Amino acid sequence: MIKEYSLYFAWLVAVIATGGSLYFSEFMYYAPCELCWYQRIFMYPLVFLLGIAAYKQDRAIIPYAKVLTVIGMSISIFHYLEQKIPAMQKLSICSSGVPCSGQYINWFGFITIPFLALMGFALIFWLLSATKGKS
Repeated sequence: MIKEYSLYFAWLVAVIATGGSLYFSEFMYYAPCELCWYQRIFMYPLVFLLGIAAYKQDRAIIPYAKVLTVIGMSISIFHYLEQKIPAMQKLSICSSGVPCSGQYINWFGFITIPFLALMGFALIFWLLSATKGKS
């Protein structure tokens, strides 16, 4: 069942991740840092691309969506490491505004917003890799 509906599930993960980021910024008033914006740049289009592809049963989008998820995962990993490893904070690309090392949430001592983004990108990548049919 996962393989048959994996494109829909990947779209659903993208919708939830996008909704979560908008919830944190618009309702919780957490100002996104520069790295958060880059992660959004790679997550938000997935809502539209995967939604249209799922609706049309068009699996040709998968290689392109995977590229977006890999780049998004890379940014999320860097951002998470910057939050959790003090030595990484010296590499910060956030030059103004909210510091990238800030942690609005820290559930269970390891779940932060970049961690949630990383899990979203990784789950989408896994679902796209598990998709039934030619990609």
